[in-house]
Amino acid sequence: MKKIALVIPVIIFFVFVAFTGQKRNSHYITNQSPLVVQPYTALPLGAIKPKGMLLEMLEIQRNGLTGHLDSIYNLVCGDNNGWLGGTGDGWERGPYWIDGLVPLAYLLDDEGLKKKAQKWMEWSINNQGEDGYFGPKPLREDYVRIPGTQQGNREDWWPKMVMLKALQQYYTATEDKRVINLMLNYFKYQHKMLPEFPLGHWTFWGNRRGADNLAVVYWLYNISKEKFLLDLAETIHKQTYDWTDIYSGNVIRQLNPLPDLHCVNVAQGLKAPVIYYQQRPDKKYLDAVKKGLAALKDCHGFVNGMYGGDERLHGNDPIQGSELCSAVEMMFSFESILPVTGDVYYADYLEKIAYNVIPSQSTDDYLRKQYFQQANQVLITDEERNFFNDRNGRIVFGTTTGYPCCLANMHQGWPKFVQNLWYATNDNGIAAIVYGPSEATVKVAGGEEVTVSEITDYPFKGNIRFIFTTNKKVRFPFHFRIPLWCDNPLVTINGREYEVKPNNNIAVIYREWSSGDVVELNLPMDFRFSYWHENSLGIERGPLVYALRIEEEWREVKKEGYDDTFWEVLPKSPWNYAVLRSETESGRLRVEIRDTIPANPWNLNNAPITVKVNAVRIPSWKIERGSAGKIPSPASLQRDAEKNIEEISLIPYGCSTLRISQFPTINTIIR
Repeated sequence: MKKIALVIPVIIFFVFVAFTGQKRNSHYITNQSPLVVQPYTALPLGAIKPKGMLLEMLEIQRNGLTGHLDSIYNLVCGDNNGWLGGTGDGWERGPYWIDGLVPLAYLLDDEGLKKKAQKWMEWSINNQGEDGYFGPKPLREDYVRIPGTQQGNREDWWPKMVMLKALQQYYTATEDKRVINLMLNYFKYQHKMLPEFPLGHWTFWGNRRGADNLAVVYWLYNISKEKFLLDLAETIHKQTYDWTDIYSGNVIRQLNPLPDLHCVNVAQGLKAPVIYYQQRPDKKYLDAVKKGLAALKDCHGFVNGMYGGDERLHGNDPIQGSELCSAVEMMFSFESILPVTGDVYYADYLEKIAYNVIPSQSTDDYLRKQYFQQANQVLITDEERNFFNDRNGRIVFGTTTGYPCCLANMHQGWPKFVQNLWYATNDNGIAAIVYGPSEATVKVAGGEEVTVSEITDYPFKGNIRFIFTTNKKVRFPFHFRIPLWCDNPLVTINGREYEVKPNNNIAVIYREWSSGDVVELNLPMDFRFSYWHENSLGIERGPLVYALRIEEEWREVKKEGYDDTFWEVLPKSPWNYAVLRSETESGRLRVEIRDTIPANPWNLNNAPITVKVNAVRIPSWKIERGSAGKIPSPASLQRDAEKNIEEISLIPYGCSTLRISQFPTINTIIR
C-alpha cells in the first residue's frame, strides 16, 4: 500500500490544538470552570450501541439475573424493598441492582427493562421529603438515630450514593428534569446535615466510598453552576477516607500484619484522588493512584490485574480470593478516571479486568456467580480454603451464595464498560479509547452528528475497522488509543497507510471526513511474560491473560443451610504443570486462532485462541485445603518433575473456569 506522510494534517492539528487545547466540549455535560478541563467527556446513555460479542453479553444479562433479579431475589429486590416504599431491605442491594439495570435497559433499548427501572426512579423522585431527604424512611416515627442498626442503615449516606449514580445515568438517557431538581434538593439537605451527621456516622462505608458521592456533586455542578455544590464537595472530600495518603504511602505494602483494608473499598477508593483533583488540580492526586496500583501489584497482585482480597487484602499467593464486587468497582474507578486524565494506562487496565476477570466469574447464562475467584483455581467446592472469610459458599457458582452484595452489584460490569468505549473530546471530536465491537453517534464540530461503527474481533484479534457515516462532509479530530502493550501499530485511511506519531499513546487524525471513510487500526499482539508470587510465570498477549486449559466436571449440589442449589466444578485433566523456561526465552509458543469468533466466546468449548507450550508435570504439587498447594520451589521442581515433556494448551483466562494462570517454571529436565 502507498504510504502517505501526515505532514500537513499533523501541522493543522497542532495549530488546532494551540487554539482549542483548553476549550471544553460544546455539546455534552463536561467540567465547567473552576473544575479542570477534561480531555474526554462521557456520552449520553444510548449514544453507544453494543455489537457482536458485547451485544451478546448484554443480552445474556437481560435473560439472566440482571433482567429478573426482582423475581429471582424477590425477598430483597421485589416490591417490598425500602427503595419502593416497602418494609424490606432499605440499604445497598436495591440501588446496586438498579445501577446496572438502568444502563442495560437503555443500551439495549429494551422497553421491558426500562419499565422495571422506571418504577425505582419514580419512587425516589416522587417521595423526596420537603427537607430534601430521599430514599427509604425510618420504619418508626419514634426512631432514634443509632448508627449500625437497621433503622440507621435506612438513613445511611452510602446507599444513596449508589442510587444517585443510577439517577445520573437515567437523566443522560431521558433528560428528565425531575432528576436535577431531586439532586439539588438532596445536596442542599446533605450540605446542611453533614456537619452533624458526617459520611461515616451511620456506617463506615459512606466514609470509605465518599468519592461516589463527590463525583455526582461535580456532575450536577456542571449542569446547574450552583456554587454551594463546590462547598459541599469540599465537605464531602474532608469527610472521606484519605485514599490519597493510603495509596501514596506504605500501608498497602504492609505485610506483617496485612493491612486492614477491605478489598472492595480499595477498588472504589482508587477513583477518589482523581475525582477531587478536578477541583484541586495537584499532581499528588494523580500520582497517588498509580503508586497505589503499583503497591497492589507488588504485594497483593495477580497476573489477571486483580489482587488478593478475600474481604481484607490478603497478599499475592494466586490461591487467595478476589471478590466480584472488587472487579466491577475497579472497572468503574477506571471508567471514572479515564475521561478526567486521558491516560491510556487506565484504558489498558480496564480492558484487562473486563476481558479476563469478569467473564470467568459468572455462568454462561448469567444466573450464577462466584463471590471469590482464584488466579490459580483447580477445584471449586464448598469446603475450607485459606480465605479471610470462607463462609456461605464463597467460591462455588451460586445465586445467593456468598454475601449478597455481589449478587446485586455484578450487573454494572458489562453495561458500564460498553458505555465507556467512546467519548466526546474537548476539541469537539470523537475518541475511541477502549475497544470492542460497537457503534457510537456523536455530535462533533459545530453540532453535526456523526456515527462511527467499530467492526472488530477484539480482544481476540488486533484488527479494528472504524467506518464513518455522515450527512455531509465535516472536519473534526478522531482520537484513538495505541495500547501500551503494542509497539508497532499500523494505521490506514481508506486503504492508504498513514504514519501517525501518538502523544502519550493517543493518536489523533484531524481531517475532513466523508460518509464511508474507513480507518483501520492493526495492533500486533506479541507475547509478554511476567513473574509473580514465588517466581510464578504469567503469560499475556494483547489484552488477554492465558491460563491452562483444564477439563471440567460440573455437579449441582443441594446443601442444608443454603437457599438454593449451587454448582461445584472438579478437574478432569491434570493441572500441576511447570512450563519449560526455554519456551518463553526462545518465544516458541504456538498460537492457533479460530477464523470465526463464537457469539459467546467465554467458555471452555468456545475458546477462540489456543496457545501451545511445552511443560512437565510436578506430581508433588497437589491440592491442599481445597486449593492448589504452594507453588513449588526451583529445587523441588528439579527434584520432582516428571521426565516426559508434554505439550499443554493455554486458553484466554476469561474462557476458563478451572485454571493455572501463574505457572512454576523449570530450566532443564535431568534424565
